[in-house]
Amino acid sequence: MGTEALDEFSLIRLLTGGRQSPAFQRAGGVVTGIGDDAAVVEVTAGRQLILTCDTMTDTTHFTPVTMRDRDIGFKAMASAVSDVAAMGGTPRFALVSLSMPRSYPVERVHSLYEGLYDCANRFGVVVAGGDTTSSSGGLTVSVSVIGETEAGGALLRSTAVPGDVVFVTGELGNSAAGLDWLLSRRAPASSWEDVWAGADVELRPLIEAHCRPLPRIEAGELLRQSAWCHALNDVSDGLASEAWEIAEASGVGMDLLEERIPLSDALCRHAAAAGKEPLDYALFGGEDYELLGTAPAEHAPALQMKFKDAGMPLYLIGVVTAEAGSVRLIRSGGDTVPLEKKGYNHFAG
Repeated sequence: MGTEALDEFSLIRLLTGGRQSPAFQRAGGVVTGIGDDAAVVEVTAGRQLILTCDTMTDTTHFTPVTMRDRDIGFKAMASAVSDVAAMGGTPRFALVSLSMPRSYPVERVHSLYEGLYDCANRFGVVVAGGDTTSSSGGLTVSVSVIGETEAGGALLRSTAVPGDVVFVTGELGNSAAGLDWLLSRRAPASSWEDVWAGADVELRPLIEAHCRPLPRIEAGELLRQSAWCHALNDVSDGLASEAWEIAEASGVGMDLLEERIPLSDALCRHAAAAGKEPLDYALFGGEDYELLGTAPAEHAPALQMKFKDAGMPLYLIGVVTAEAGSVRLIRSGGDTVPLEKKGYNHFAG
């Protein structure tokens, strides 16, 4: 592919042509898609829409040593889709906005869109439109996702109840550990083929967790359908931060059990080599996109069985307390440590 300059309309045709067939878009509910002033879509009677937007910006969210172009696109879509998962919804449509310098190589943008559509197609999301513009700074990609759920069925942060168990849908900290390793390695992302081919097989789960996270749509839908989930959130900014968000929104407290928080062997090996605490990656790292939630204690065993039958894990990691404004870590030795409300901050220096 050449590096010739393209105008806005040629760029749109290049980035959207052939990515999703007209038949796929019609089946997904798109009446009028890319090519008009706005998209027109059909939604199901008796259901509610879930609307979310997520933005990834050069340097703040990625650098030349932390993600390849196609990973940037994949993760931009995944992070927005994850917000729908956190509501127990089903993602349906997406709008993509791209800002980039005029000199940005077209082949790099093409690769970014390959990743974006890879994620969208994996989760049945129809890209129905968007916008492109030039910028005086770096690359910015913004993805808006429209999902749906039964009327009144969306799962919220504000519905945790004292006595609930706290659960998480998978291992935590892998993404932050992967980012830590990539930053320490400082190799251009374009040279990663040895990693993805398995040369660093022990690190691959960490790198994949950071660069190509998989939103837990199936888990969110199962939680909604069970009618046993009270509050729900996705772990985008770290376990401590997300626990605080649920606690504050619900007016409750939360005790997390250190020995129950799931950590991968790959994370523990990396932490040992880096001289760091494995749990810190889980508590304060973020971008895992697992689901953190609460459920009535009496239904927890049955909920775990539903997840097992579906081939998915569900870890019980704590309890909801009546002590509003208190999120604590219960250490393995029995000590209780207040957890700060901190994690990944998109405005941190």
